[in-house]
Amino acid sequence: MPLIHPRYKVAVVQAAPIWLDLEAGIDKTIALINEAAANGAKLVAFPETWLPGYPWHIWMGAHAWQVSRGFVQRYFDNSLSYDSPEALRLRAAVRQAGITAVIGVSERSGGSLYMGQWIIGADGETIAARRKLRPTHVERAVFGEGDGSDLSVHQIEGLGRVGALCCWEHLQPLSKYAMYAQNEQVHVAAWPSFSNYEPFAHALGWEVNNAASKIYAVEGSCFVLAPCAVVTQAMIDDLCDTPEKHGFNHVGGGHAIIYGPDGSALVSKLPEDSEGILYADIDLAAIVVSKNAADPAGHYSRPDVTRLMINRTPMRRVEALTLPVDGSETGTVSGQDN
Repeated sequence: MPLIHPRYKVAVVQAAPIWLDLEAGIDKTIALINEAAANGAKLVAFPETWLPGYPWHIWMGAHAWQVSRGFVQRYFDNSLSYDSPEALRLRAAVRQAGITAVIGVSERSGGSLYMGQWIIGADGETIAARRKLRPTHVERAVFGEGDGSDLSVHQIEGLGRVGALCCWEHLQPLSKYAMYAQNEQVHVAAWPSFSNYEPFAHALGWEVNNAASKIYAVEGSCFVLAPCAVVTQAMIDDLCDTPEKHGFNHVGGGHAIIYGPDGSALVSKLPEDSEGILYADIDLAAIVVSKNAADPAGHYSRPDVTRLMINRTPMRRVEALTLPVDGSETGTVSGQDN
């Protein structure tokens, strides 16, 4: 019996978050989910830390300034806990829309935050709640780290093998290879906005980072959905209280894109300061042709020369320890029968 390759429509969000307002952000997320589903999409992808928006304040000034302006408190309070009423609203909306959603979140867990990508299936159930393995540069002043279990690809009925990474995880060769080796077919490459530190930090700009998404598509022979956020004037007004800070960020920065497994762009980009949803019809059969030329974790690899080791064990900060029972009074040793 011949292999059947899924064909379906995907949706990629380019929009401005409702910055530091989780409740309003949930409303906007649900509206975009419903819009994507109404247009026939089976999978919708959102930018990095879409809820409650990327913490731009960490790039704009000293930590003391961030605290004094209330950004640290506001960001924590408006981050998403997966057991919260807001999370339940999202799951219900995804289920009602009948679409799979990959949503970038600042995940609140206890007193810590993590850069998360929450994959919710069309039935409203959680497929994965991954964390960015290594937050980038000053992000490490805000967010904790993920572990090897977060480098996972998931078989989703009707969609194929789906995985996700955030931002500069796409500059980590070994992390990428760990994903390729799982035969990933559709990859969500979530980005915040390419509006920061231009023009004097080229590595943070859209050309480099769109290129990273494009290379991922070619290397992994997979479709890449690259959602991207937009910075608004209201966000700039909130963040920039000096002329110097106005030089650090600007309105716009949206460069969402969708790539095929040969690296070709499947859609035209939107203007960088506009909001919308990009759509593309994808056919996973196209992956066969690309991998026939080069499958980096298959026939194009040389495991006799180079191999990757990965620890998939979930990181546990607390392990429960059970002490042996003192069996001296009964003449037995713990764990042994008489």
